[in-house]
Amino acid sequence: MAQLSDTIEQFIKELMSGDTQIELRRNELAQHFGCAPSQINYVLATRFSVDHGYLIESRRGGGGYVRIVRMQIHGADDLLSTLLRRVGNAIEEEAALAIIQQLMESKLVTAKEAKLMGAAVSRSAMALPVTAKDVLRASVMRSMLKQVFRNLEGEGHDL
Repeated sequence: MAQLSDTIEQFIKELMSGDTQIELRRNELAQHFGCAPSQINYVLATRFSVDHGYLIESRRGGGGYVRIVRMQIHGADDLLSTLLRRVGNAIEEEAALAIIQQLMESKLVTAKEAKLMGAAVSRSAMALPVTAKDVLRASVMRSMLKQVFRNLEGEGHDL
C-alpha cells in the first residue's frame, strides 16, 4: 500500500508543479490508480496536510471535488510564526517530522540537517512518558525552528 500511496502523492505533486492549487475528483483519481476512494483520502490526509504545507478543501456529492492548496507564506517571519503556532505546546513525532520534511523540500535545511533534526525529535531520543515526550518535542522543535531562521537571516536568505 505504501508504494501506491507514494505513486499517488508523486502524481498529485507533478500535477501541481508550478501551481499553487489544483482541483481533483476523488473518484476519477481512484479509477486512474485502480484503488478505492478511501486510498485517495488516506494520501490526502497523510501527505497533503497542514504539516506538509497544504490545505485541503473538499465538496461532497455528484459534482464534488478536492482542492489542494499549497500554503503561501510571505517572508521568513510569517513562516516562522506559522510553524511555531503549528508546533504549539505539544507535537507528535509524525507531525514534527512532516514539518522537518517541509523545511527540507523548501530548501531551508539540507538533507543532513533534516536527519539531525529528525533524530532530535524521535521517540527514542526522549526517555519520558508519552505525554511528556510531545511537550519536550515541541520545545525542541521551537528551538530548532528559531535557529533555522536565525541562520537564514545570517546568510541573507530571502523567502
